[in-house]
Amino acid sequence: MSRLFSVFVAFVASFLLIGAAQAEVKVLTSIKPLQLIAAAVQDGVAIPEVLLPPGASPHNYALRPSDVRKVQSVDLLYWIGPDMEGFLPRVLGGRSLPSVAVQDLPGLKLRHFGADNHSHAEEADEHDHDHRPGSLDAHLWLSPFNARVIADKMAADLSAADPANAQRYQSNAKAFDERLDALDQRLKTRLANVEGKPYFVFHEAFDYFEDAYGLKHAGVFAVAAEVQPGAQHVAAMRKRLQEVGKTCVFSEPPLRPRLAETLVAGLPVKLAELDALGGYTPATAQGYEQVLEKLGNDLAGCLESL
Repeated sequence: MSRLFSVFVAFVASFLLIGAAQAEVKVLTSIKPLQLIAAAVQDGVAIPEVLLPPGASPHNYALRPSDVRKVQSVDLLYWIGPDMEGFLPRVLGGRSLPSVAVQDLPGLKLRHFGADNHSHAEEADEHDHDHRPGSLDAHLWLSPFNARVIADKMAADLSAADPANAQRYQSNAKAFDERLDALDQRLKTRLANVEGKPYFVFHEAFDYFEDAYGLKHAGVFAVAAEVQPGAQHVAAMRKRLQEVGKTCVFSEPPLRPRLAETLVAGLPVKLAELDALGGYTPATAQGYEQVLEKLGNDLAGCLESL
């Protein structure tokens, strides 16, 4: 009886060890674009989770207790860094497992806000103070080059945490890299026709994408949806739009600033949206490419329709 019990205990122990060895590595990212890059790397193995729900701002998100528990329990956590998710550092202090601020990764091509960024945005929005001249532009995921660097880091981390699937992670990262080459060519072709056409944005979020594809916005309004600027400021912005003539003004979903309709009333200006976060994009291997392709198509589509 005791021998049978010993055999049973040994069987259960070995079963539990095998189960532990094959346990899925739980990955959490702060924002959707990082989840999409992780989904490309983990394709066929697991689906990473994302902290922020669609439509939430990474600049001022309020963590729920369930979010805090999730942050502290996952195996690997990726976020942009304190220049983007200012709400995260104090919570990460209670975390013992690896956390990666991707803005600190070696090899990234980083941009910093220039001294003239606020020339059209004296009445700045609630997070525009983070866009001080010389400060890091943390919207770094909108550069395909940076996405490759992030994917390579994720593949290395996952391979170390889950050696049984290391070859899969590495081959997924390689496939992602090859798809980005193809995407890059499609976007260059798509956007070549609108290079040099003036347009305006409400929020300085697209410089990495613009830099990759030879684009440049003509002005930034950077006014929060809940802040109504003074009449003098609105008049100055309308004057800029009148000077340019036919153009597009892009806001970001989910909310169009109330100011937008007032700004363009009676002017040959189209209102449209550019989604830097791709909040509703499914976490599939091709999700990241879908976000950038939609960004390019939305931008070009509006400018071509003028």
